[in-house]
Amino acid sequence: MLKDLSRPVRVLSGIIVLLLIQTAASIQAQNLTLEGQTGGFITPTAYVVRARTGSFFSRPSIGYHYVHAGDVIGDVHTASFTEGFANWAEVGYTRNAHTNGNNPYFSALWEYPGMNIFHGKGIMLKENSFGSPWTPGVAAGFVVRTGDHFVTGAIDGKSYTNEDVYVSVTKTALNLKLPILANVGFKMTNASIYGIGGQSTRFGGRFFGGIGFPLPGPWHTAIIPAAGFTQEPYHVQNLGLFIPGGGQIPTTLDYAVRITQREDARFSIDVGVGQVAGQIGYTVLPSPGGPVVAPVNLEARSVFGIGASFQF
Repeated sequence: MLKDLSRPVRVLSGIIVLLLIQTAASIQAQNLTLEGQTGGFITPTAYVVRARTGSFFSRPSIGYHYVHAGDVIGDVHTASFTEGFANWAEVGYTRNAHTNGNNPYFSALWEYPGMNIFHGKGIMLKENSFGSPWTPGVAAGFVVRTGDHFVTGAIDGKSYTNEDVYVSVTKTALNLKLPILANVGFKMTNASIYGIGGQSTRFGGRFFGGIGFPLPGPWHTAIIPAAGFTQEPYHVQNLGLFIPGGGQIPTTLDYAVRITQREDARFSIDVGVGQVAGQIGYTVLPSPGGPVVAPVNLEARSVFGIGASFQF
């Protein structure tokens, strides 16, 4: 009996593996991050917005993301536009729009409408180059945020510009029974929590990365559970005036599920949760009985996010 079943099992296994391989190819599609680059929910990959064969310009990609960052920080909306060039580069613009939280002590640090985000990325080494299936893709990019009043600017009344310069290494492993998209990168930045946390005290190096597992879904879709991380600068400029030591900003984490098309993917939908910042230190607050030492809790260790991308 077991011998009779072995061939159908092998055939079924082969079909599943084939579906997974086809699915993995689609995750290189036009999926935009929170800041508009091609990538995961928050981390850029070594892919760019795709152009058709023989075309220099891609069809433009647009994206929208919403993050409910809690009662202290409030809500963040981003709308992005990204254009690719000959499958080698991309540039784009994102508008970050913010709605206020309602914490009586700390929400004032975010009472600003948002900021502008400009980004660009170029491929340095294409995936599978030199005829090797193990060659990763390598890309370098930048992010410039202008009009950032959050936290640092709220304290001193100034507007800030902060930047990221990064390298990303990405590999989609199709030769595994369960294909994996792995991404790791390094950036130099002077922004805390993508500028939402304000200006860091110095321009320093931080690591980021992520991993996804593409699975075949119904109606020719791919369902991709994924996780990502971004190390944050430890301290925020001006925050030491209120928090001894300037506070401690933890690594940002995200856990998301992406739904997209298996072949010739033009849309994606992301739904996920993130861990951003909870208690970052202590400060002195006024009270009827006199000043008291109180914890500074940003209440953003469990945030909800949703995003969508579409290529025309």
